[in-house]
Amino acid sequence: MSIVTVENVHKRFGQNEVLKGVSLRVERGQVVALLGRSGSGKSTLLRCLNGLEVIDSGRIEVAGHEMSYEPARLRALREDVGIVFQSYNLFPHLSVAENIMLAPGLVKRVDKAANRRLAEQVLERIGLLDKIDEYPDSLSGGQQQRVAIARALAMEPRVMLFDEVTSALDPELTEEVLEVIEQLARDGMTMMLVTHEMNFARRVASTVVFMNEGTIWETGEPEAMFSNPKTSEFKAFTQRNVK
Repeated sequence: MSIVTVENVHKRFGQNEVLKGVSLRVERGQVVALLGRSGSGKSTLLRCLNGLEVIDSGRIEVAGHEMSYEPARLRALREDVGIVFQSYNLFPHLSVAENIMLAPGLVKRVDKAANRRLAEQVLERIGLLDKIDEYPDSLSGGQQQRVAIARALAMEPRVMLFDEVTSALDPELTEEVLEVIEQLARDGMTMMLVTHEMNFARRVASTVVFMNEGTIWETGEPEAMFSNPKTSEFKAFTQRNVK
């Protein structure tokens, strides 16, 4: 059974139709890379999956939650669907531990001792346990992004969404963040990620989705798609972006 179902989803911003009848399914444990030019609808689709954008029509179901914008049902969905953005969005006045412990404490009412242990576990998982009591400003960009991932993992999501999480980082810091995501893939986490890292998508994704002009133009296994693009648009896209 699919853990993510998107059926004929349309989304407009004013007169601009950004998603034009998008449909896809993601199975448990899959890593799906969403590729395409800026403005193709990738990030909007990702935000729709977490209820951050309200769709105009169509159907979305994620981790057993039928998309609803009623507050209690939306909160329940977001407990199971983590999202990490390009900007880290860490609270500068809170330590790394406090940033991670905030949501489990407020949403799941995890007690302080158990919450601290949870923070230690997710930081160890991403290789930053030694930074647990430091503040975001003392961390590199790559470390801050890894803490943002740890914060999402602390909610024990069933699906993780990553929206261009490395686009603000230099190559060395990009690699350390991608290593964390690759480890999550090996651990069996279901993930959807918008990325311009073509080689990473080819290596780690189980499925590649190429979006263009608000629709899905191609989808399939990475090796087959990169080796034999079916559309001239995807061929041109890969030629520009694969190094």
